[in-house]
Amino acid sequence: MDLRRDVALGARLAAMRAGGLALALAGDPVLRLLHRPWIDDPRSVHRQLREPPQPYASRSGVLVVATHALCRDLVRDRRFLVRPRDGGSLGGATPGARDPLLEPVDLSFLGMDPPEHTRLRRLVGGWFTPARVEAYEPLVVRLAERLVDDAARRERFDVVAEVATPLPVAVIAELLGVPDEHAGSFARWGRAVGAGLGGVRSVRALHRLDAAVGELRGLLGGLLEQRRHDPADDLLSHLAAQDADVEETVSLAALLLLAGFETTSTLLANAVAAMTDAREPWARLAADPGRGADAVEESLRHDAPIQFTARTPHETVRFGERDVAPDTVVLAMLGAAGRDPAVHADPDVFDLDRPTRGEHLAFSGGIHYCLGAPLARLEGRVALGVLAERMPTLHRTTGAVRRRSLLLRSYLRLPVAV
Repeated sequence: MDLRRDVALGARLAAMRAGGLALALAGDPVLRLLHRPWIDDPRSVHRQLREPPQPYASRSGVLVVATHALCRDLVRDRRFLVRPRDGGSLGGATPGARDPLLEPVDLSFLGMDPPEHTRLRRLVGGWFTPARVEAYEPLVVRLAERLVDDAARRERFDVVAEVATPLPVAVIAELLGVPDEHAGSFARWGRAVGAGLGGVRSVRALHRLDAAVGELRGLLGGLLEQRRHDPADDLLSHLAAQDADVEETVSLAALLLLAGFETTSTLLANAVAAMTDAREPWARLAADPGRGADAVEESLRHDAPIQFTARTPHETVRFGERDVAPDTVVLAMLGAAGRDPAVHADPDVFDLDRPTRGEHLAFSGGIHYCLGAPLARLEGRVALGVLAERMPTLHRTTGAVRRRSLLLRSYLRLPVAV
């Protein structure tokens, strides 16, 4: 542990938080999304961000688009990339390095541009096709039924801890080929990484994150080495058989593991919260559990787990109503796009019959469209159907805690009762 480094990081973090709070109090909508009451109910901020001119110029130094049309165009526009010209991070790290406060987690190919991104995506893409993912449905059903039945033995339980997290952890571990005994560690590591996505809130949290990532990489590195000598029918064996850089392969496997359950866990908790808040959607799903897929798509639109994605041009481009200079960060507010009244009538209402619910951008778009979307949809459809069928009277109780994050709109705890 480097005390001098920690002191410098702590001072810089305090300055960033103080500056962000000052801008939030002064009315900057982007920074308000990190503070209450806006973090609990961002609708007023989203409306402000959708007002012309677009892109909206935040006083934080970034440009923001929040209409469905411009968010869709940005994530598909090949003129915009995920790295600036010097190869650093969009948060301003030195070339080839990550800023430990703004980009504390190595997101592997999510933070790469072609051709590296294309190469790595092709390496694992075949394991996430809809046809391959559907083969996991019997496993997902068995896991969901067991978790829900265990939770149902108690009058009150936490949806996040008892169902929304252990289900996708078990599924992605099975797909990768990670032994069951590590499930508890994955959940712990995932919480630490999830807390750091989009930036850490303290130097202590940064140390927890570094420790979690180190433990995860150590485990996966050991498993990959085992698979080289004793392969099985799993994704780790597939990766081990490739003549690829070891560090790169471990980073890719870690990303798949963490991304494979953090966003799905968030999707499930957000869906339960929204449907039980409104009551009527949950009752309708309980009456027809086969509508789990409808509930998933409407939840993705209503409360996208990933609230934004960032892009930057390498040359001056005209986008929307502005000329965007090279290396200027442009945020596509995916969560706001899902509530755009130009596309979705009564956007704040959770409607299982919404004809436009599938026109969300929760999985981003273009070459960075979420690789795990078929798996997330399968897990969400099955888990919500089983929950509603077995717990038609499910309702929220007090004590829910939202994660304070600009990137992830999620719950740390979601207590419910039957």
